[in-house]
Amino acid sequence: MVRIRPGGVAPERYVRKVLPRGLFGRSLLIVLLPLVLLEAVTLQIFYGNHLSELSRRLADAVAGEVGFMIDEIDRYPQTRSLIILETNQHFQFQTTFFQGEVLQHLPRPDAPGPVDTDLARALAAELDRPFNVAWYRSPGIIRIDVQMPDGVLRVDVPRKRLYVGTFYLFLVWVIGTSVLMAGIAALFLRTQVRGISRLARAAENFGMGRDSGPIRPEGAVEVRRAATAFNRMQERVRRFMAQRTTMLAGVSHDLRTPLTRLRLALAMQPDIAPDDMADMVGDIEEMERLIGIYLNFARGEGSELAVPTDMPALLEEICANARRANALVTLHVEDGLTATLRPEAMRRALTNLIDNAKRHGIHIWVTAQRSAPGWLHINIDDDGPGIPESQRETLLRPFESNAPGGTGLGLAIARDIIIAHGGSISLQDRPHGGLRVAIELPL
Repeated sequence: MVRIRPGGVAPERYVRKVLPRGLFGRSLLIVLLPLVLLEAVTLQIFYGNHLSELSRRLADAVAGEVGFMIDEIDRYPQTRSLIILETNQHFQFQTTFFQGEVLQHLPRPDAPGPVDTDLARALAAELDRPFNVAWYRSPGIIRIDVQMPDGVLRVDVPRKRLYVGTFYLFLVWVIGTSVLMAGIAALFLRTQVRGISRLARAAENFGMGRDSGPIRPEGAVEVRRAATAFNRMQERVRRFMAQRTTMLAGVSHDLRTPLTRLRLALAMQPDIAPDDMADMVGDIEEMERLIGIYLNFARGEGSELAVPTDMPALLEEICANARRANALVTLHVEDGLTATLRPEAMRRALTNLIDNAKRHGIHIWVTAQRSAPGWLHINIDDDGPGIPESQRETLLRPFESNAPGGTGLGLAIARDIIIAHGGSISLQDRPHGGLRVAIELPL
């Protein structure tokens, strides 16, 4: 168990926030993280051990040569100029003596790597007198000032004597190869992830009725196999939908034909009382209406393709039809709303919802607007008695409605159509009383 102090953040949650969320980013991190760790260990071994040892030895050599020169000057002060000339020639120094000068104590600057510390330590061990080291006074030169009894001895040491040029070559090689390998890994991973992303996008579009045809398999063998299986599944689903639509059309014709004959037979019976005739005709019409509802539910509008649809025009047409059926409907819709959907299926869903509101209320309010980037929000409100919260989920399932005169399919058909579009539907309390049907649809 991870204990968190008040106001703290769990380590797992922090890691989740830092880690990439996409497959490409996580795959690239899996490839690059071991590479970076390997390079860091390599640099640490080289820089922390080999380079440090080499730096210490170079600093000891320079300090020893400077100490040797000063010891010779102390031993033979009358030949100081000759000693300086010889050491400059053999040690690659540039030495100058300032008669009567006093050493100026300079702030100690930081030098890259362990060179500064190693040289200062070596000079302190070799010299028993004050000294200063200036790293950046002259390009390519390290200046060492040593206090002598009668002046200041200045020794300019070439910087290359203390620095290893191969280290920078090694550093460039490590960084260059890392960048090259990262680029190659990103190129290959993008190809693999592109195939998975295309497959996911095609599956989502196909589920929402936005059939864009078969996808081209690409990427690894497993990804290609999944894309091929998806293409075969699409073809099977299309074939099944076509067969089912053909079968349902035949069933509809076979069921309605005897009902039509029965209606004609009733009309040719003169000895039936008018009230009985009206009741029997009403029963036949109700049977035809129920057959139409059941067939629409089973068909599910699966064969219709999604197209960009003008939502204000579609909603205005639906509300106008409801007004012609003596419904009091008020429409408020945001201008310029366009959603990619199956218009006939969505017209059926919204008509069912408005008809349901008309049966239980007097006034109906329909509003449509953008709710979030890429989403459309539709509310259908009525001033009826509302629905208890415990019964709302039941009403959205087929054949489970207990509403008077209902078949239990109107809300179920609307729910299936909306979910097939990638949206959601929920029953809520209207703020001023009644029922609100809230719909979310992707644009």
